[in-house]
Amino acid sequence: MADPRLKQKISAGQFIVAPGVFDMISTMLAERVGFDAVYASGYWLTASYLGLPDAGIATYTEMLARVAKVVEKSSAPVIADADTGFGGLLNVHHTVRGYERAGVTAIQIEDQEFPKKCGHTPYRRVVPLEEMVAKVRVAVDARTDPNFLVIARTDARGGHGFDEAVRRGQAYAEAGADIVFVEALHSEDEMRRACKAIRAPMMANMSDGGKTPIRPAAELQSLGYALAIWPAMAALSASAAIERAMHHLKAQGTSLSPDVPLFGFDDFCRMVGFEDVWAFEEKWKDVLDKSRR
Repeated sequence: MADPRLKQKISAGQFIVAPGVFDMISTMLAERVGFDAVYASGYWLTASYLGLPDAGIATYTEMLARVAKVVEKSSAPVIADADTGFGGLLNVHHTVRGYERAGVTAIQIEDQEFPKKCGHTPYRRVVPLEEMVAKVRVAVDARTDPNFLVIARTDARGGHGFDEAVRRGQAYAEAGADIVFVEALHSEDEMRRACKAIRAPMMANMSDGGKTPIRPAAELQSLGYALAIWPAMAALSASAAIERAMHHLKAQGTSLSPDVPLFGFDDFCRMVGFEDVWAFEEKWKDVLDKSRR
């Protein structure tokens, strides 16, 4: 079932900051820090699982399995990327039902042609407006839980301009989308104008290295956004730290250095659940000892 807290907080005007997670370790770290929601990014889940670009290569089955594990490890509501819905209208219906059963709270579906591409890379193409409006209507109709939210994303800004992106956002809101996501806006002015023109809660994408200016939560809220995702931050910061540590190991032949901070091993063991293993071992110590004799 979807977590009702996300819908409640958005309705109450509470701005949502959702970090992107790309594997189970990043999900557990987000859980450890504590957020109102987390974002299961298609780009980064595909990269971490398959080592491939976000170009429509990961299948529905692969994405659902990864998203379900994120839900399992997060007590916060999970916003999950579902690309184009993985096909036509029947596929969208099936995808919504699958994500909802997996415990996702909000599903993001975009208006790109299949195979889709990352929203901050070139050569993206969008489907006709009417086709995406139909997908939004099917997605809304397919859900069984009123707390399950449908996020409609448009990638029209790149190839068709700002006005067309806003027109599509307005149409998706009218079709019943709970949240509208106008991807890859180029300036604060565009962000403000889009939020003003579209009558639905708006989601901002704070993708480090992307086309949209990175702004803090308070400023995004003042621009008119209801929530924002930071899909790339965890993966990019982890990659930078790992590469730095690898360079040090290759050059110095050791992991020990004040320039290579390491997460405490005992702390990590506890985070992944070894305390339960140790408690089990203690509880059944006599039985286990006898079995080894």
